[in-house]
Amino acid sequence: MGKKSGKTSVIGKIENLSAVRAVRDGLINIIPVLIIGAFALILMFFPIDAYQEFIKTFGGGFLLKFFEIVNSATFGPLAVYMTVSISRSYMNIKSDENVETLGAITASLTSFFILAGTNLENFSIENLKPKSMFLALIAGLGASSAYLALSRFLSGKRRTLFSSGANRVFNRMLSTILPILIIVSVVAAVNLLVVYTFEVDCFRTLLMNFNNWLFSLIKVDFLRGFLFVLFSSLLWMFGIHGSDTLEGVMESYFTLGQSENPILSKPFFDCFVLMGGCGATICLLIALLLFSRNRARRGLAYTAAFPMLFNINELMVFGIPIVFNPIMLVPFLTVPLVCYSTAYVATALGLVPVITNAVEWTTPIILGGYSATGSVAGALLQVVNVILGVLIYMPFVKLLDKRTEAEAQRSFNTFLNFFKANESALAGKKLTDLEGENGEFAKGLCAEVMYSIRKGQITLAYQPQYDYAGDCIGAEALLRFKHPTHGVIYPPLIIKLAQDGGFLPELEEAVVKKMLSEREKVLEKFGKDIKISFNITATTVVTERFLSFMRELNAKEPFGGKNLCLEVTEKAALAFDESTRAVFSELRKMGLLLAIDDFSMGQTSLNYLKDNMFDIIKLDGSLVKGLSTHENCREIVSSIVALSKTLNLTVIAEYVETEWDRETLHKIGCDCYQGYLYSPAVFI
Repeated sequence: MGKKSGKTSVIGKIENLSAVRAVRDGLINIIPVLIIGAFALILMFFPIDAYQEFIKTFGGGFLLKFFEIVNSATFGPLAVYMTVSISRSYMNIKSDENVETLGAITASLTSFFILAGTNLENFSIENLKPKSMFLALIAGLGASSAYLALSRFLSGKRRTLFSSGANRVFNRMLSTILPILIIVSVVAAVNLLVVYTFEVDCFRTLLMNFNNWLFSLIKVDFLRGFLFVLFSSLLWMFGIHGSDTLEGVMESYFTLGQSENPILSKPFFDCFVLMGGCGATICLLIALLLFSRNRARRGLAYTAAFPMLFNINELMVFGIPIVFNPIMLVPFLTVPLVCYSTAYVATALGLVPVITNAVEWTTPIILGGYSATGSVAGALLQVVNVILGVLIYMPFVKLLDKRTEAEAQRSFNTFLNFFKANESALAGKKLTDLEGENGEFAKGLCAEVMYSIRKGQITLAYQPQYDYAGDCIGAEALLRFKHPTHGVIYPPLIIKLAQDGGFLPELEEAVVKKMLSEREKVLEKFGKDIKISFNITATTVVTERFLSFMRELNAKEPFGGKNLCLEVTEKAALAFDESTRAVFSELRKMGLLLAIDDFSMGQTSLNYLKDNMFDIIKLDGSLVKGLSTHENCREIVSSIVALSKTLNLTVIAEYVETEWDRETLHKIGCDCYQGYLYSPAVFI
């Protein structure tokens, strides 16, 4: 147990590092750019001849040009988007209101452009494309962290620049000049040092040359391709587009028709290795749909399925997430390597023809394998690789489910303990408005409860009520929300979430319908003459919506003669005006008994008795619990019982857990009981 906790702690610390979170969040933030650009590419190269002819000829090629513009505007300067996004994410994580975020973004962008070689005569959009994603990471993180440190240091010393006649925003921007100037100067000096030391034109070229040099050391073609796949996948685990970062290596060693080894080419990797995108994630998609028990993760799989058919997997990679996820490291690296190895061996042995036809990376599997090789064997090889990948991903999908369930249970326990400890203080606040982990968990749980209600997935338990002679006289229907991971959840929490989420009326209506549908089973279990009680909050019972709901139910199958009791819960006082009296009067005319829950001697409870609207009083649980320790509780209960007899009301005591409780209540004059002495709430 100790080792497991330690590992979880290390994983958690890694995942919560500011740099790690900044890269992951930065990538997530540019998903719209990636998706739009990728779909533009799909529409440009959709592999149907009639479609291709249409977009090339319609309006003089208007559609084709339109898609090209969108793709160029998204994928063209992708590294620039990435630089801005990482810088912004890093500053949001650090969250220092005294440091201007825009200054960090400016410093990062300027640093990126310097390192990318904007001063060069041959500078082009190529320098801003995905090949420069690693450079974007360096500039976004490096410049932002330096800017933050410098800004904090300088603000502690003095104001760098200040214009007394300018507004606050202008002064804040003036304060960014010195830290930006220092960073830009250092980056420019580093870039010049690299240029003169390594005889390259800019820092970006040094990175690309290093990658090419590294792969030039590998003389065995199979091993070179193997390491290309490994490094590409590994970079993705750190949030870097591996294939794009190593695009220079791809062009140098794996260009179709120009490679020394005819087997290895870009279409080879696209068709047989990167199926569904990096990590061969089409295999992960299928494994999730087949083996995952996590509803949210399966929902993600359904959402990501269509774009992944065209090898666009950002929704999957960042939705799970795979980036910086230690559990997914092994399969994410292993599956592409296995696919690469089987494809290489199959091609080398002549089982599958060498790829001779260029296909776009967005071509779906099976079609891609067939088109690239001109043979059914190419499509079959893709199918075999997918099956192998699914089998490798399967145990890790199950492990991910277990880890998610464990983390969710930990969060739930923390949240539940917080709620129970502060239940009274939270009465006037929305749980979903809370800050931090508790607020996030409340939002998620609230959504799950609402989803379950609207799907009719609620459960009731029934706690029987007995008289002093030991005869069952009734049963109270109690909401028991069964969560698939956390089990039965503390009922007051469910009510609170329903209130905060604005769907409490739906929940209470669902309880009434469920109780009516189970009525015959309840009578079979506890006795045909018992009354069945159900709870409705005081704020709901007087609404026109609830009254209309009850009218509809009564019209379908009248309540009269069914011995049903509506318990009004909640201690907030009702305004007993004419409309409230009319509601209670109509409910009684329908044939319902009315009960007051949690009755005490307070002004709120006594107000309920003035108009003789109720038939039953249920004692406040704290009074029954206090019988053994507080003499005043006995006096109060005795007074309530005496008052009830005068008004011809039945008194039921809850929380009767011992023989002593029952005998004490009997001596006072209370002879109807509900509690663990007789039975807990049971499911039918």
